[in-house]
Formats: sequence, structure tokens, C-alpha cells
Amino acid sequence: MQRVVVTGMGTVNPLGHSVAETVATMDAGKIGIRPITKFDAEKTGITVAGEVEGFKPEVRMEKRLSKRLDLFTQYGLYSAIEAYEQSGLTKDDVDSERMAVIFGSGIGGLTTIQEQVTKMNAKGPDRVSPLFVPEAISNMVAGTISQYFGAHGPSYVVVTACASATNAIGEAAMRIQSGKADVVITGGAEASVNEIGIAGFAALSALSKAADPAKASLPFAADRSGFVLGEGGGAIILESLEHAQQRGANILGEVVGYGATSDAYHMTAPDPSGHQAARAMELAIEEAGIAPSDVGYINAHGTATKANDAMESKAIHDLFGDDVLVSSTKALTGHLLGAAGAIEAIMTISALHEGKLPINVGDAEQDPECPVTLVDAANRDVEVDYALSNSFGFGGHNAVLAFKRW
Repeated sequence: MQRVVVTGMGTVNPLGHSVAETVATMDAGKIGIRPITKFDAEKTGITVAGEVEGFKPEVRMEKRLSKRLDLFTQYGLYSAIEAYEQSGLTKDDVDSERMAVIFGSGIGGLTTIQEQVTKMNAKGPDRVSPLFVPEAISNMVAGTISQYFGAHGPSYVVVTACASATNAIGEAAMRIQSGKADVVITGGAEASVNEIGIAGFAALSALSKAADPAKASLPFAADRSGFVLGEGGGAIILESLEHAQQRGANILGEVVGYGATSDAYHMTAPDPSGHQAARAMELAIEEAGIAPSDVGYINAHGTATKANDAMESKAIHDLFGDDVLVSSTKALTGHLLGAAGAIEAIMTISALHEGKLPINVGDAEQDPECPVTLVDAANRDVEVDYALSNSFGFGGHNAVLAFKRW
């Protein structure tokens, strides 16, 4: 079985337009949650989100290309270009038929869908753009990345709601482990901070109505009131260790485990027992060949909803007790839905590499129903050898990645 290593990372999200910007903002404990500026949000009752500010896709791609892509695909390709550049890969380094693209997106081209439905209602069906379907479909982010880099291996998108990117990275790792690919461009992209996206999640009573950005997303807090919607993309270049070493690549980390389970419980609510969430963590640990006591940090799903945080805390505590440090970076970025796992994987790999864990920001009182040991300024500076990144999605999808410090 081939070992799987990380050789490149890229992102655009509410914290920054690159991995370096994102990590610097994260390390400073600054949040990317702000008042909504993309539309008049007053009618929705939701006033803050994790918007990507000042995004200029032409920084990394031709304008004539970006104009033909939905925003979520722009985010995905933008991130993939940064990751590919960091990896140092060239066309001579890899057999194009052994390079795959596996991405995640929970919703896909929601910006295009809203724009075109609005146009149809106002001007008639004959005014719908011929690019409506190709811009809106979720698989287009993988197709676009494949075309851009000339990757002729499998190209597809995983859709498991908020677990999409984590499942995609796990599937990508499995492909390399089995010897079916040498390189996989993987990650996730989402662009749902728009009127229909906010209105839809508000209708589910899933979003925080707090007007103060600093108090809107409070994972594991006693007075948490829901998540804050975010947007962006994250990409990771995975390679077999053998392939990476042969070309002298700079290795950033290693994917050592992947666990995936299903609650089979409810359309939107997690199973409060946390059994299958815990089992997904157990599977990732087992594949890594380590014990729970070896895991030093968990980047939690931590949405700041009452149900998720209580369930996830129970699952973590049942498996690890008080011996593992936990934080949710959604307090910084908001919830990027299908892209969340990609951003959080990048943050986790960076934390292992730097020896500095992301703080669970916010000064709110911790909920006694969430008995986990949270990362704070006093305990964040620590060298951790192994970490987990958790993602749990509507539909009962549970996905967990295990990373090893390189």
C-alpha cells in the first residue's frame, strides 16, 4: 500500500486569499465573519456571514475563463492553482493519466441558479443563459480543474453536504494508497453566501441571528445559537510518497487515516448518541495504526448548533476523554458547507507543521454539555504528531481524516 503525502495547498476563504494569509489571520485569532455586503439581508433576519472580500479571480486565471464559471468553481480553481504551484509539479513530473481530480461541493452553483431563476421570472425563459447548466452543476469544479491541468485520470465531485470535501480528500487518498493514481488534486469549493442560500438555511433555523460578528459563531459555548454561513475553496495536492520523493518534492504532511460512516438517523439532525461519529474517528485512527492517546488535536466539525456540538463533544469524550485538544475554526471562517473540510484540513496540516494550534476563539462560557478540552492561548503552542479533522453533514454523513506531522 502506498503512503500518501501532501505537497501543495491552496485556499481562498474569509480569512485570506492564500494559505499564508489564512494561517497568519488564524494564528492572530482574527475572524473573517462580517456584516453581509453581497445583498440586502435585512429581510432574512441574518446580518453576518463569512464573505470572501475583494476576490479577483484574474489574479490566478484568465478573465475570459473566470467569466464562464460560477463563483464556486472560481474558488475551487483559484485554490487548485495555488496548491499546484506550491507543489512544484510540472507536466514532465507526472503521467497525466495517473493524475486525478476529486473535489467536494455540497450545493454547487447556487449563485448561478439564483441569478438565472431571477432573470427567467423577470424576463422570460428565453433569456436564460446557455451557460446556466454547465455553470450550475456541481461536477464542473472538478471538470474545470482537470481541463486546466490536463489531468486525464478520474475526475468527479463528492456531494455529502458538509462532509463533501473531507470525503473527497479521503477518496483521493484511497486512490493513491491502492496504486491507482500518483497525484490527486483534491479539496472542496462552495459559494452559497447569497440570498437564497441565507434564506434557505435561515428557514431551517440553523443560522445564528447574532448581529455582532464576534458573538455569532460560538462553537461549544453555552449560548451558541447556530452557525454562520461562509464561502470559499480549498485545494490539496496529494501524492504517493514514492512519487513525491522521486521528484524531490517538499512534503508538508501525511494523510494516514480516513473514516466514513452514516448515522442512518435523520435528514438534518445528527444522532445524539454520537456513536457513528465516534466510529468514523475510530476507523481513521485504526487505519493510521495509532491509539486514541496518540492524537493530540482535533479540528472539530463544531458548527455552533445545539445538536451538533453536543453530539460531537460526546463522541470525542467517549473516545478520548479529556486528553485531546479541540477547536472549531468555523468560529473564524463561518461554515463553508461542502468546502469546510478542505479549509479545515489545510488549517490542521498547517498547525501540525508549525506547532501552533488554532484557538477556539470567543470568550463565551463553555457548555457543560460539551465536555471537551478546548484550545486557548495557554495551551496552543504544542508539537502534535497526529491530528484529526472531523466533518459531519446533513443526511447523516460522517467523515474523518487523520494527519501526521512531517
